[in-house]
Amino acid sequence: MDAPPAAPGALRALLARPAARKLLVLAVAAAVLGPLATMAWGGGAWPQALTVDLTGPLGRANDWIIDNRDHHWLFLYFFGHISGAIIGAVHAVYTVLLALGWAGVTAGAGLLAWRVAGVRVAVTTLASFAVCGLLGMWVPTMRTLALMIVAVAASVVVGALLGLAAGLSERTFRALRPVLDTMQALPAFAYLMPVVLVFGIGVAPAVLATVVYAAPPMARLTALGLRATDKGVLEAVESLGATSRQRLLTARLPLARRELLLGVNQAIMMALSMAVIASVIGADGLGDRVYQALSTVDVGSALAAGIPIVLLAIVLDRTTAAAGDGRASHGPSGRLVWPLVAAATAAAAVAARLLDARNWPDTWTLSIAAPVNDAKDWMVDHLYSGVPGIGGTAEWAAHYTGWILDPLRDGLQGLPWWGALLLVAALAWLIGTWRTALTAVLALAAIGVLGRWDVSMDTLSQVLAAVAVTLVLGFAVAVPAARSPRVDRLLRPVLDVFQTMPQFVYLIPVVALFGIGRAPAAAAAVVYALPAVVRITSQGLRQVNPGAMESARSLGATSGQQLRHVQFPLARPELLLAVNQAVVLVLSVVIIGGLVGGGALGYEVVFGLAQGDLATGLVAGAAIVCLGLMLDRVTQPTKAEKKGAGA
Repeated sequence: MDAPPAAPGALRALLARPAARKLLVLAVAAAVLGPLATMAWGGGAWPQALTVDLTGPLGRANDWIIDNRDHHWLFLYFFGHISGAIIGAVHAVYTVLLALGWAGVTAGAGLLAWRVAGVRVAVTTLASFAVCGLLGMWVPTMRTLALMIVAVAASVVVGALLGLAAGLSERTFRALRPVLDTMQALPAFAYLMPVVLVFGIGVAPAVLATVVYAAPPMARLTALGLRATDKGVLEAVESLGATSRQRLLTARLPLARRELLLGVNQAIMMALSMAVIASVIGADGLGDRVYQALSTVDVGSALAAGIPIVLLAIVLDRTTAAAGDGRASHGPSGRLVWPLVAAATAAAAVAARLLDARNWPDTWTLSIAAPVNDAKDWMVDHLYSGVPGIGGTAEWAAHYTGWILDPLRDGLQGLPWWGALLLVAALAWLIGTWRTALTAVLALAAIGVLGRWDVSMDTLSQVLAAVAVTLVLGFAVAVPAARSPRVDRLLRPVLDVFQTMPQFVYLIPVVALFGIGRAPAAAAAVVYALPAVVRITSQGLRQVNPGAMESARSLGATSGQQLRHVQFPLARPELLLAVNQAVVLVLSVVIIGGLVGGGALGYEVVFGLAQGDLATGLVAGAAIVCLGLMLDRVTQPTKAEKKGAGA
């Protein structure tokens, strides 16, 4: 937009800035469209006239599916076969694990970790499986592991095929990238309702939801690995007369090995996270134990099932990460290693069977539920309220809810609906492109059309408050970590462990500390998102140009001035990425916070699943998708900046 010729110099200079021109356009739009919208539909919450009630059609669709599930050809000859194949595969893997017994599974997992990642990870693996047995969680662990193996195998195959197509075709890559971006920004809960509508409750929909959730990172990393192949290598192979298939098998795939293994690692971690959450739609195993325990506020039982989840996540992450890092040389090598691993596993399984010790011995179990619940009761009596000087955790939760969440929710719900749309457009357009702004506005408008405006504003208030707390804490920790190698070394293993843990596990300690409600869900969200914010921020601050830092020091800038005027401005892309990740991660936990009294959209999904009211759950799930899409777009500036578009 060109400045008017008669504009004063200051105004002309102001309008020369792209951000000022964008704000001017939006201000004009607000001045014109705001009064018109208010006169037509009112200026408060989303107008009822612009709402489409989908509960009727969705309810009828749900009834039709239930009535026809047993005899319609679509279910008998398509969905039924898919469901049957999944259930059969999970049952087969579970049978193999039971046949190996605890000795065979533990020995096989330990030897596999030794071969791939070395002695330290092997010892960790043996200790982790032993703890699963000691806690009396061997059978649930094997059920979760069986579901995981099937889901990960399918996710890797689906993701690799999609990544292969995107890596070899520019058109497919451009078409697939926004889909993957959107899928990776959505909370896990959003994936549950569509599969439940078709497949009902059980293992099959749990596996399918896990596959859909875990496949995108595999597809993305496969495509990136193939597209990053050195052009000189490809030209050399092509000059030798290699066909396309030979170039793929002899050059592209071997050179993309690191990205492929990283994709497998990410698929495994996301599958574990989803397999635990999928307990609300019938996935048996450790997640179901945690879900049942949390529903009765039995913190001891929830912790007994949560510890194996954490250990399983650590073992799987360390083993697959070592394979991706090329650390296999730490383990033994040679052609006979794998046959020896198989033989040793079989020998352990046979020995346990001969000793009639296939199942984990009951006398080797240790119940921690009772002492943990006693400790929780002590905390309720002594730490919930009345602690001299600082109050109690229940009082903190009440203050956080009453002083922050309630006013913020009331403020968002009190905004004129068209004002909220313009505000989102301004945020998205200022840091992105007009396309991201349009996507964000349409996503927010879709929430209103679905009739979930107020409840979505409730969820949004929880997200914004938790993100603010996360960023304050994250920046406070990241700055010393960026400046001190010793602090960074101390923090690194802690961040590694916290980033490995599935989001569902974070609900257990916060329920013990704060009870149930919106504040515990927010606390879990903060703890879940904090490691990513600390890691991205500290890395960004460390990568600031040393020459710029030296120049600032030579001019006598203090430590605070260096931080404010040099490090933060130069690390802006990483800081904005940290904000984006904080928003996405906080939203995912705030949604599952519906399981512990978080209310809002998460509660509606849980209510729909628990009561069989899939129409309510599906509409809430669609609103979650739109909210996640909107939040991702208004905090995703990096790609636009790199392209230099959007002005």
